[in-house]
Amino acid sequence: QVQVVESGGGLVQAGGSLRLSCAASGSIFSINDMGWYRQAPGNQRELVATISRGGLTNVAGSAKGRFTISRDNAKNTVYLQMNSLKPEDTAVYYCKAECSSQRNRFTYYPYWGQGTQVTVSS
Repeated sequence: QVQVVESGGGLVQAGGSLRLSCAASGSIFSINDMGWYRQAPGNQRELVATISRGGLTNVAGSAKGRFTISRDNAKNTVYLQMNSLKPEDTAVYYCKAECSSQRNRFTYYPYWGQGTQVTVSS
């Protein structure tokens, strides 16, 4: 079993900052890509940023220049530093980790967290 748990969401004023964390745990052999997605009410879930095991990042256009993704491979953890937040960033933020297990070391499956709410007030 693999568990993915996000933390760090909350309420912040426009222009403020938040740092989200996501830790993967359980019977993990290896983690490939990790990433952050978000879903606002009435909208589809959308990509925010991803990072490979080697540190290559992909940041969505709406987040470029404001959000930074990073990871600590030793801790199976990924972070999202969000600066200059806008009301339109309000959403539930989900973490995804592509993990292989001890029982199946060479096949990667996506595991999602439960999400953490980020609310930006104007």
